[in-house]
Amino acid sequence: MTAALRDPRKLPSLIATVAVIVIALVWLGPLIASSAPNRLVQSGITGLLVGGVYSLVALGIVVINKASGVFNFAHGGMMMVAGFIFFSFFTTSNIALPFALIYSLVTVGLAVSIFGWRNLLRQPSLIVIGVVAVIALTFVLTLPGPNYKWIRGIVGGAMGAALLGLAVERFTIRPLIGQPLFASVMMTLAVSLILNGTTQLIWGSQPQTLLIFSEVNPIGIEVKASPLRFDTAELLGGNISVERTRLYAFGLSLVAFLAFWLFFRYTSVGLAMRATSENQMLAQSVGLRVRMILAIAWAIAALLAGVAGVLHGGATNLDTNMQYLALRAFPAVLLGGIESIGGALIGGLAIGLTEEYSKLLFSGDIGEQLAPYIVLMVVLVLRPEGLFGQKRIDRI
Repeated sequence: MTAALRDPRKLPSLIATVAVIVIALVWLGPLIASSAPNRLVQSGITGLLVGGVYSLVALGIVVINKASGVFNFAHGGMMMVAGFIFFSFFTTSNIALPFALIYSLVTVGLAVSIFGWRNLLRQPSLIVIGVVAVIALTFVLTLPGPNYKWIRGIVGGAMGAALLGLAVERFTIRPLIGQPLFASVMMTLAVSLILNGTTQLIWGSQPQTLLIFSEVNPIGIEVKASPLRFDTAELLGGNISVERTRLYAFGLSLVAFLAFWLFFRYTSVGLAMRATSENQMLAQSVGLRVRMILAIAWAIAALLAGVAGVLHGGATNLDTNMQYLALRAFPAVLLGGIESIGGALIGGLAIGLTEEYSKLLFSGDIGEQLAPYIVLMVVLVLRPEGLFGQKRIDRI
């Protein structure tokens, strides 16, 4: 408000924003008042649970943007492929030894290659570690029987996600270093289409049921899939139910979000990633290996995408439409601030609430699809950098 008063050029946008807010309140007020209180609370709870997964998806996009400045349109495809890879290892009782060995060799080889082949020759210990890792991973993947499906699923899915992220960075993004940023963005679009076609060739286009919240979990505790029901008829005029699968997905999303934040904040690799995200040239001038850090960032983003894909698939279903979940997370990224990790969390929760309340107030999918972008437009008019983004001033 004060900025607009000091700068008359901002006054028209402020007036337009205030007018939109007033019209929205006048329009939506009667709809909100006519809705039952229990439905308002129900939509709020569901919106928060859905928004938790959106936050995790948005975090992966923010990580890539902070590290390389690329807005990754392939993140939804990476989430979809990683989810299906987990599904394959989780539902297959026996993994053939030759496949497990080749899979481990390719994953470890690509991971070790980020250090550079010349450095590997100078440091034989890395080669020894790589050989031990290949043997250990091959052994874990070939554990037979349904009792080890969780181990196979987690290890195989994590390997597949990391391999996917490293491959995308190494063979599509790295050759474009020094080229206009638009070329990298268009490359991520091409990668997204390739991942979509590959997924349909390998796993088909039919939805797959991923039973990770309706069976026994890895530590032997029975997990119930039936919804939680609360008797609030006297207080809110109706009962409230909470889907356990969405509740589990929300809790695990927050755990993954917190784990990444601790890694990013308190580890040396996280410190190097923060330095690289601020200024790549300056980071390289003080001895940081920028290309290696970028590869690690892509691998971590792919792991986050894999976790989001598995949690979303467990709460609903695995299908090829999952890649479009990232399109719903894009408003969350811009709303919270394209460089803000905390903003990804707040933005995801805000978009989840917006979608659920729009479904409550409007019939059909139009409100659900348009409402997040309308909220995004209003916020960006007031704060172009997002709610928690950094305001950058380029002087000429």
